[in-house]
This record gives sequence, structure tokens and C-alpha cells, in this order.
Amino acid sequence: MQNRIRTAQHSTTTTAAQIGPRRPGLIYDNASGTFEVRAIVTDLTEARRILRRNAARFAILIRDLHAGTEHYTGATWTGSDRVLKAVTF
Repeated sequence: MQNRIRTAQHSTTTTAAQIGPRRPGLIYDNASGTFEVRAIVTDLTEARRILRRNAARFAILIRDLHAGTEHYTGATWTGSDRVLKAVTF
């Protein structure tokens, strides 16, 4: 039973680390472009449905600031991603 609890906690931590600092309103860029985070879906069933991937852990709705288009991504936060405008509450 303890293994299951540790696994669940690790899974949540891993998902948070993969999402990184992205929150609705945050603007970031990487080699693919500059994006504004519009929404984050962490419900596994919904994320898998949106991205059409059985292994999806989350889906992030982003708006490409250059093209003006919106799409979902399941890309993890990496060292090449850079926050341009943080969200303050």
C-alpha cells in the first residue's frame, strides 16, 4: 500500500514539473515561437481525449502570439523554454 501512495505522489510531482511555471496568462517562448497559456487541463481522461494520446498526463491550451492561433500541447517544460511575462495574482 505504501508503494501506491509514493507512486501517486511522485506522479503528481512529475506532472507539475513537466507543466513547469505555465499558468493561464503566462507568456513564454522557445524555439517554436512565443505563446500565451490560456488553460491547463490536468484531468487525465480529458487530457487524453484532447490530445488523442493514451499516455497524456496534461494538456495546455496555448495561443501562438505571432500567428494568433490556439492549440493544445502536451509538451513538457524544458531548459530551452523561457518565461517572458509571469502571472501575478
